[in-house]
Amino acid sequence: MLKSTILSDYKRCGIKKVTFWILLKTFLIMPNPGLKFMTIFRLAQHFRRINRPLFFLFFLWLRNLKVKYGFDISYRTKIGKGFYIGHFGNVVIHGDTVIGDNCNISQGITFGVSNSGTSIGVPTIGNNVFIGPGACVFGNICIGNNVTIGANAVVTNDVPDSHTVLSPSISVINKDLSSFYIHNSDT
Repeated sequence: MLKSTILSDYKRCGIKKVTFWILLKTFLIMPNPGLKFMTIFRLAQHFRRINRPLFFLFFLWLRNLKVKYGFDISYRTKIGKGFYIGHFGNVVIHGDTVIGDNCNISQGITFGVSNSGTSIGVPTIGNNVFIGPGACVFGNICIGNNVTIGANAVVTNDVPDSHTVLSPSISVINKDLSSFYIHNSDT
């Protein structure tokens, strides 16, 4: 189970066969932050159940990678096979979130908890889901299979299978507000 899950993560990155040299390249020579993080993540989850001392070792390594790459993904998160992190930085996934197989996430995403309203809880993400840069998914909602969530979309309701979620269109107003944000300039 562990081996096939890790191999599916590597396959999503275009690596068909995992050898010692591929692992060396992934971890030392040309590190792929998402793949490196997910390998240690999978090992930490595996050893959490069977070997506490090894779990502690991988847990510490995982915490180091969290800080280094900006991935705040708890070892408790249930993530299916073939998980792909496109770019590193500002990835926040709540520890109770469930993510299906073959999902892609981009930088700046958040899967978070909602503490009020009708959807208190965390999201469940289906299979074959793409989450664009800056997208946020909040609450006890279900994102169906084969869903695309566009850049900067904020999702707080269920999304059925085979749908696309886009962020709202921009609004341009005729008012100069730059002086509220630009301070200490020479002009």
